[in-house]
Amino acid sequence: MNRDVIITCAVTSDDDKASGNPNCPVTPEDIAASAIEAARAGAAIVHIHVRDPETGGYSGETRLYRDVVRLIRESDVDPLVNLTAGMGGYIEVHEDGLERGVAHGTDFVSQEKRLAHIVELCEEGEYVPEITTLDCGTLNFGNANRMYASPPAYLRKGAALIRELGVKPELEVFDTGNLWFVLRMIEEGLVDAPAMIQLCAGIPWGMPLDLGLQSRLAAMMPEGAFWSAFGIGRMQMPMVAGSVLMGGHVRVGLEDNLYLSKGVHATNAQLVEKARAIVEAMGATVRGPDHARERLGL
Repeated sequence: MNRDVIITCAVTSDDDKASGNPNCPVTPEDIAASAIEAARAGAAIVHIHVRDPETGGYSGETRLYRDVVRLIRESDVDPLVNLTAGMGGYIEVHEDGLERGVAHGTDFVSQEKRLAHIVELCEEGEYVPEITTLDCGTLNFGNANRMYASPPAYLRKGAALIRELGVKPELEVFDTGNLWFVLRMIEEGLVDAPAMIQLCAGIPWGMPLDLGLQSRLAAMMPEGAFWSAFGIGRMQMPMVAGSVLMGGHVRVGLEDNLYLSKGVHATNAQLVEKARAIVEAMGATVRGPDHARERLGL
């Protein structure tokens, strides 16, 4: 069991379903405010997507990320800022394959473009994130003909680029083979210790949310790794308890779950408070940003 637990709050997502909760932030000001509230509630790390303020759809605009990071850094809290770099990975095909080209919904781009906002913020030097994500594998995404693509050579290039920027990669594991490849990248020296690994369970059709499976994956973690796990929807809080029992940290937030209880829309701060109550009821301690930075070697 993990006795010193770090909570990550995933503040908002790139999914239009998030608009079903009126508390899901859209503008940079609202995203930053929600992240700040989550940090006050006990989140040591805030994971950030940005959205187009006009349409509400996902965005990769550096100016929006810059505004969010600036507002968080100017606040009275100091969480670690984790900016997504997962946009630009979708490929959608027609029923007859690629005979008519890729279908609407494809946005697959190079690693350089996926990381463009991280590169720009690092070059500017003022609002550099401590962490960015690297989605470590390819999976079917939903019931249509859409997939999320991150092939091996592409991932190796992404890991190298993130290391050059001096930012900590959070290695996102959506299926069991993703962790296998993460371990290979660590063996190849592409990821500095301690590795930061996020187990992402319950996304169709990636890794099923099964605590027996999660326990086996926890046993595969490299020595000294910082790892965390989350479940989506109503399994978010059960995974909080499960991850702590297996020695991991936890992630909650509106990116993964819109409800505090059945039919009751949550806020990010409420989800963090609920996770904190579970962790503390288990006899563990929720640790803050300073401990998180030390644990991650930042």
